[in-house]
Amino acid sequence: MGLKGRSIVVVGEVRSQADLTLDGRVDGPVWCEGALTIAPTAIVNGKVVAHDITVFGTTAGQLTAVDTVDVRPQADVRGNVVTPHFILHDGARFNGHVDPAQLNAAVTVARFQQRQRDEQKTESPSVKE
Repeated sequence: MGLKGRSIVVVGEVRSQADLTLDGRVDGPVWCEGALTIAPTAIVNGKVVAHDITVFGTTAGQLTAVDTVDVRPQADVRGNVVTPHFILHDGARFNGHVDPAQLNAAVTVARFQQRQRDEQKTESPSVKE
């Protein structure tokens, strides 16, 4: 299955129970129960969750894979990666962190960061007009 076509733009959530190839632009989360391939012309802005993720194109947002994230040459990945297996090929661009732990660890960190932001908001004085 695939969302083929360079001119396709999806604004919103994409869900698939089968393997999926994205070609075009997706602004929103992508959930795939199978293998997800992000084609060379694809741009994905949002959280991506799949069994396996292979990136040939551009992503901005967290990538979470049950098994493997494979970032191929010429790919551009900006965001954190949560997966037990991470492959970064020569020529690929990657700006983020890799967490080989389970998804639970990523959720714990996100909650901690949210608590810190909430505490900073309560510590800073309110501005009244």
